[in-house]
Amino acid sequence: MRAALLASVVALLLAFAAGDGSARGAATLRVLFVGNSLTAANDLPAVVASLSRGGIVYRTVAPGGVSLEDHWTLTGARQALEDGRWDAVVLQQGPSTLPESAANLREWTLRWADAIRDRHATPALYEVWPDSAFGVRNSFPAVIRSYRSAAEAAHAMFLPAGEAWKAAWRRDARLPLYGPDGFHPSKLGTALAALVIYARLTRTPPARVALPYPAKTAKLLRAAAAEALRGPVR
Repeated sequence: MRAALLASVVALLLAFAAGDGSARGAATLRVLFVGNSLTAANDLPAVVASLSRGGIVYRTVAPGGVSLEDHWTLTGARQALEDGRWDAVVLQQGPSTLPESAANLREWTLRWADAIRDRHATPALYEVWPDSAFGVRNSFPAVIRSYRSAAEAAHAMFLPAGEAWKAAWRRDARLPLYGPDGFHPSKLGTALAALVIYARLTRTPPARVALPYPAKTAKLLRAAAAEALRGPVR
């Protein structure tokens, strides 16, 4: 009996050391990302996965300029949902600040959330940020209302990346979170969004997440993510 137990332990340790997928499969989070260029920019899903150090596997469906309504019929995202065994599905649309856009986001978040739960996965809504051309100060409240309302209506996990951007700018207004076009994120903006998503999906406090940035920058990003995540989980 003792020899058999020892052999089992040794086999398990060897499997971990060799990177055997079956040994670590129980700890792996499977995530489908459904969005557009705000998800694809700087390969956000890959950044999220890198923070997990092998604990997240993912698939991305994120062609430019599409909405969640478009994804329902045009992009193959529904087939991706059906084909995989997902733990979570991260949904993202544009800023959705206009009343009709907010209504569309709410309607299609609800429809997607129902389909995701039918596949025994958790729906999650990735809140973004406004186009800087329309004025960040004036547009941000509408983005937040739109995304929080949709997440609440759909009973979806809420990923407040846009609010983390606001929290970061309160700490340093010069922080370059936008890319050159003033809409898509810089690599730093993507890193902060990824930190919010990873922390909430895995229930890991941001303070415990290693980031590939100088200590001062990393500390600021962690503090901003933690502030945003103190809001409703949903």
